[in-house]
This record gives sequence, C-alpha cells and structure tokens, in this order.
Amino acid sequence: MTERVLITGGASGIGRAVAERCRSEGYEPVVIDREGEGFIRADLSDPEQTARALEEALRGGPITRLVNNVGAVRPGPLEEQTLADLDLVVSLNLRCTMQCAQALLPGMKEAGFGRIVNMASRAALGKELRTVYAATKAGLIGMAKVWALELGEHGITANAVGPGPIRTELFDRANPHNSPRTRAIIEAVPVRRLGTPEDVANAVAFLLDARSGFVTGQALYVCGGMTVGAAGA
Repeated sequence: MTERVLITGGASGIGRAVAERCRSEGYEPVVIDREGEGFIRADLSDPEQTARALEEALRGGPITRLVNNVGAVRPGPLEEQTLADLDLVVSLNLRCTMQCAQALLPGMKEAGFGRIVNMASRAALGKELRTVYAATKAGLIGMAKVWALELGEHGITANAVGPGPIRTELFDRANPHNSPRTRAIIEAVPVRRLGTPEDVANAVAFLLDARSGFVTGQALYVCGGMTVGAAGA
C-alpha cells in the first residue's frame, strides 16, 4: 500500500513542489487547498472547514507524514499591523498546523511512526514589516521542538524548514526580474541566487524519509546562507 503524505497549501509554489517531490519518492500526496483540481478543497483559515477536510483526508486510512505548508503573510510596519491581521495569520499558520497534527497523531502513534514538517521561514529570525508573520513562523519552530520532545518515544519526528527568498510566482509578481530591489535581494544571498521551490522540497523530502529518524526538533534553513553572519542579522 502506498504511503500517503498530507500537504496543506499544496496547489502552488513550494507546496506544489513538495507534492511533486513526494510523488517522485513513491508517496501519495494528499493535498488540502482552497483552489486547484484534484485536491481536497477547503479554506484552512476556518477551523470547521479544516476539520471537514481532515476527516475527508483520513477516510482512506491513517496518514503518517504531514507537511504543514499553508500560510499567509500580512506585511506592514508595526503601527499598521491590525488585530485582524494577527487573527488571520495565527489561524492559518499556527492553529491549522496544530489541528492537522492532532488529527493525524492517533494514526501515527498506532503505527509507531510519524514525520511532521512545519514550513517556517528565515523571517522567524527577524525581518522588517513582518511582525505577525515572523511571530507565527517562530511559533512553528517552537511547536516542532515541543512535539519532538513529546512524540519521540512513539517513533514520530517533528522538524521545521525555514526557506529564505524563494522564486515562486508570488515572489516574481512582487519582485520584477530586473528591478534594483530584486538585484539587492540576490546580492544579499551568499550563494548569489534565489532559491527554488525544488530546493525547499529537497529538504522536506529528507526530513520525511524513514531513514531520518534521528533528526528531530530541528530548524533547517534553506536560505543560501542568509542566516549566517551579518546577512542574517
């Protein structure tokens, strides 16, 4: 029987690359997203829709691998961040993550095996105009560390992946290819290029692997070296 992987927000960008990589690794991706064909459709910022989507995903049996990828960004300076921004980003980035993990946990415990990967961000270390986003991404790392301690005895690992600047459709729309701002971003990356969704998917695949059972509670930054030295300050 093909092992399944639940991926939230897997219809585009990094999530889509993760789903494709999982398929190439022999897993069956189960994607929950608010758009796209062939996926479980749900607005994961809504707890009730999330619960129904998880129930549908688990009808085919337990799922022992989880990639908490879905997320939202509400950028702006501190003075302009609203409680509505905070509520939305916390619900999608943190509440959904915990709800998904809780739903899959019984099956993982019964199997004596599980892999949880939370999609954090380099912004967890600090980034201008990202008060609510950075807070939730740091929270995802904290969750992974707590779950590593609580669930290790059941054969379940929990880790986080923290992408740096990744060239997705969303990034390209916000940062035109030849603009000075885009060039400045690239020049700030020690490897002198933007990351790709496939770079992130490669890190996720490593952490999902059954052979990665001695790696847990870690945050793996896929950032071209931006977290090192002055570039990460």
